[in-house]
Amino acid sequence: MSLPRKKIAGVILAAGSASRMGKTKQLMPFGKTTLLGQVVENAKESALHEIIVVLGHKADEIRQTLDLSNTKIIINKGYSKGQSTSLIKGLENISSVCDAAIFLLGDQPLVTADIINRLINAFETSSAPIIIPYCNGTRGNPVIIARPLFHRLKSLSADIGARALFDEFKKSILKVQIPDNAILIDVDTMDDYKNLITIPDHQQGAKCKATRSDE
Repeated sequence: MSLPRKKIAGVILAAGSASRMGKTKQLMPFGKTTLLGQVVENAKESALHEIIVVLGHKADEIRQTLDLSNTKIIINKGYSKGQSTSLIKGLENISSVCDAAIFLLGDQPLVTADIINRLINAFETSSAPIIIPYCNGTRGNPVIIARPLFHRLKSLSADIGARALFDEFKKSILKVQIPDNAILIDVDTMDDYKNLITIPDHQQGAKCKATRSDE
């Protein structure tokens, strides 16, 4: 008799004002949608149990550009206080049946459903409470964190995200090698955006060498 699959909530962090970009990057075109729209689509195509999108800056305008079917929109009015506020807002709205959360960044449109599913599979087949993807020895995103650590996440402050937990629970982390540099590519500046949209389709998600990191 096979064990039931674990349920993972996808929390998409997309509340920031993108001060370094100078524009609202959640609204910037990408393919047939927007940067954020692609992240939402990828999440929907994955094995996630539920999807929560945390908005803040220009939330009303952004939500008009998204296909919100099968998603839950949460507004973080305190987004200017740092990413941890969005992370906590997302945690507060995860269904009680979910065993863990994967935190997806709203500016990583190349993180495909396949990558998300690889991380979900790693969580399902291990006892590790934290799953972190690596590519060529470099830590990337998204990260999975199990429910027993949610209380620690809710104690975070400022713009530190979940990094504080990575040091505290270093011995409990499962590092998953992802042969795709999409986990390293986000959009913080206009140059990042220009580089992203000029990558030919056949080169998106360039392969990483299968190396192992003990960082």
